[in-house]
Amino acid sequence: MRERLNFFWRLSVTGLCFALFSLGGSILSALVFYPLQCLPGEPARRHRRAQALIQRFFAMLISLLQRLGVMRLELQNAEALRSCGNALIFANHPSYLDVVIMLSLMPRSSCIVNSRLWRSPFYGAVVRSAGYIRNDAPETLIEHGVSVLDRGEPLIVFPEGTRSTPGAPLRMQRGAAHIALHSGRDIVPVILTCDPPTLTKGAPWYRIPMQAFTYRLRVLPAIRVADHIDTTQPHSLGARHLTQFLEQLFTVELQTNARA
Repeated sequence: MRERLNFFWRLSVTGLCFALFSLGGSILSALVFYPLQCLPGEPARRHRRAQALIQRFFAMLISLLQRLGVMRLELQNAEALRSCGNALIFANHPSYLDVVIMLSLMPRSSCIVNSRLWRSPFYGAVVRSAGYIRNDAPETLIEHGVSVLDRGEPLIVFPEGTRSTPGAPLRMQRGAAHIALHSGRDIVPVILTCDPPTLTKGAPWYRIPMQAFTYRLRVLPAIRVADHIDTTQPHSLGARHLTQFLEQLFTVELQTNARA
């Protein structure tokens, strides 16, 4: 009986947080982010303001989930995310919470977002104000990614392109590798796990595990691309080799986590 009460409590809190995420996004868009786009100043300065607000809002949501017993958050070397400069942050993508947790740890960062969010009346002002990159224009995605790094911001990328399918082999798209090759920036790998899995691809928000889940974030040492592949080869070939290297790296690290 106690376990069932705990389950329904966590289900209620999860629903509350999703409502807060949706309602909060709508309110912030109307009252904060739309006016923010009209303030004077350089676009980069407006982006920094918006990113700082997003970080605080997401940090509040994650703190609420922890305090109310829905999740436990374990961080390893997370301070590296706050001091990574204009590096590329590559992470696997097991859960809906991935980008929320990562942005909650980084007062200044950009990321690649689904084009539906860009056009959304609820969240469009948020992602535009923050200078995030839409994912539906592959011909300009690399250029925009490099420009974010050139203006001094770290860029969060999920090379899989979408959330992982539990139990399926990890497969990365080559667009992330092209950004790395064109920018010449270091890659900071971030290993994400959620145990038991929750908010996975295709799963509705209310399908939560019977117990609180543990979310783990581990930041690996930065990778210098030129140390692992020949950067003088054509970018198309280099992107393929870099993607293969990253797939193997992440697969080994995830398997190591599973055995730990």
